[in-house]
Amino acid sequence: MKVVAINGSPRKGGNCAQCLEVMAQVFEREGIEFEVVQPGAKVHPCLACYHCLDNGTLRCIQNDDSVNEVIEKCIAADGIVLASPVYHGGIAGNMKCILDRLMLAAGCGENQLHHKVGAALVTLRRSGGMETYQQLLGTMDAMEMVLVTSDYWNAVHGADPGEVLEDTEGMDVVEHLAENIAWLLKVMDKAGIAPPAAHHRTMTNFIR
Repeated sequence: MKVVAINGSPRKGGNCAQCLEVMAQVFEREGIEFEVVQPGAKVHPCLACYHCLDNGTLRCIQNDDSVNEVIEKCIAADGIVLASPVYHGGIAGNMKCILDRLMLAAGCGENQLHHKVGAALVTLRRSGGMETYQQLLGTMDAMEMVLVTSDYWNAVHGADPGEVLEDTEGMDVVEHLAENIAWLLKVMDKAGIAPPAAHHRTMTNFIR
C-alpha cells in the first residue's frame, strides 16, 4: 500500500514539509509506503482545453513541468494527501494549478481517483485555515474519494519554517491523521471487497 502526498508549498523545507515528515514517521511505523512530491512554483495553470478529457489520455497536454508525473503517481497510489499553506485565505496558487490539472485529467473522465483514500492538511500563520482546508476537501469530495479525518481540523499553525512543531495540538492532529489513513487502508485491503465500478461522468451546464 502506498500513500502519495502533494506538498503544495512553493518553499522547500517549510511548514508543510515538517507536517508531512511527521506523517512519514507514522507510515513507516505502520508499514505503509509514503512519498512526497513537491512540484514547486514552476507549474502552469490549467488551460481548460479539455484535451486530456476528450482524448482520455490521463495526462495534461502541457509537458514542460512536473504535473504529469504527479498525476501518474496519484493514479498509482492507494491514498492521497493534499497539503497546502494558506495564502491570502486560500490554497497556494501553484497548488490550485496542480489540482485543476490533476482532477480534470485523472478524475473527470473515467475517474481514476474514485475510492482512493484522501486527506487534507493546511499550515497557516494566523487565519484562513478552515477555508483552505475546505477547498482541499472539496476537491477530493468531487472525485468520489474516501475522506479521512483526524480528531480535530487539520490546520497547523506556524509562520517561520519549523514553527508548526511548536503547535503541540496541531502535531497530535497530524499524527492521528496518518494513523487513521493507515488504519483505513488496511481495513479496505483486508476486506477485499471491490468498489463500485467507475463510470463516465455526466457533465452538463445551465444551458444544456
